[in-house]
Amino acid sequence: MYVILSSKPGQFRTELVEGLLAVEAYDYLFYGRRTAHFVIAEIAHPVKVKVVEEFGEDVDAASRPAPTINYVPSKFLEQFDTLQGARDELTRLATFGSMDITLVKRDVHAHDWQATD
Repeated sequence: MYVILSSKPGQFRTELVEGLLAVEAYDYLFYGRRTAHFVIAEIAHPVKVKVVEEFGEDVDAASRPAPTINYVPSKFLEQFDTLQGARDELTRLATFGSMDITLVKRDVHAHDWQATD
């Protein structure tokens, strides 16, 4: 089974936990600006996905409170039987009329969404 994890820079990020394996990663570009990041992950068994609040650059680093961390049960995530099914859904999410929206495939191992627990 596969799930799609999303992150929005400056708002929140999802992190892999034991039981999730990143398979593919994509940046979501809206009119050339990266507004989201998606990871298609293989899920081995029910898990709780780690969601970490982020703060935008407009918040002074010294005054930032500790981020809120939530654990979301995977049963609340849409699950796909195949990798292609997850890809198709991601493509559907990135299509809206004639808007300039692009998914850019990234190296799944080049970023910090690897398991931290």
